[in-house]
Amino acid sequence: MSVMQGQEWTFNTAADAYAKFRPGYPEELYHAVFAYQPLGAESRALEIGIGGGQATLPVLKTGCALTAVEYGDRLAQLCREKFSAWPGFSVVTGRFEEASLPENTFDLVYSASAFHWIPEAIGYTKVFRLLKPGGAFARFANHPFRSKDNPVLFDALDRVYAEYYYPHYGKKPEPIREYTREQAAARAAVAERYGFTDVRWALFTRVRTFSAAEYRALLGTYSDHIAMEEHVREPFFSEIEKAIDRHGGSVTLFDTLDLQLAQKP
Repeated sequence: MSVMQGQEWTFNTAADAYAKFRPGYPEELYHAVFAYQPLGAESRALEIGIGGGQATLPVLKTGCALTAVEYGDRLAQLCREKFSAWPGFSVVTGRFEEASLPENTFDLVYSASAFHWIPEAIGYTKVFRLLKPGGAFARFANHPFRSKDNPVLFDALDRVYAEYYYPHYGKKPEPIREYTREQAAARAAVAERYGFTDVRWALFTRVRTFSAAEYRALLGTYSDHIAMEEHVREPFFSEIEKAIDRHGGSVTLFDTLDLQLAQKP
């Protein structure tokens, strides 16, 4: 489902489930980030939208000092507790756009599946100001595509969405497509408009499988699903679970993860 602006609050209402069911990112992605911008004990990093901390530990393991910005107070507190053993870790609670942060300070600013919530010009301009000369911005996200191995289930889930999801939002059903190389390249090119150089991008893939109950729990962490009124959301989730049980008992997600890297001259 596409992201709907103004629903950032929803993640905070499902903080524990978000931390449990949202996936992390593959080691190969972090290898690419650290090859582009090495970090060590003298480095400072900033994470925009820490969420449940899915993208935090590999950065902390470099030995750098890491500051995170998180809009949801419950998620921020969850991560303070989760990473309390790391003395260089801290969380600022609030919107990135409004957070008071030192300029020309960070060796790496990164955001995992969160930067799309920030208006483009505001986000890129502020990241540029916060980075040291020679510092890097890493933006990455996960794009799941469901059940291409099971077209009968794919169609059954589409019918459930057509009955509940799209009428609720007053939208026409949209075809679900896998994330493409062209989309990744276009997203990477955005950074050039804001003064960044040496722009690069890469794609990574993986497969995840969920039982019907697990998939229902995962959907309960999606902003547009959380925001549905309960009298619609509950039967919607129930019918999804029933469809999965009728068609094999599990659903497979084929993830495409995109990484964009850019440098402040």
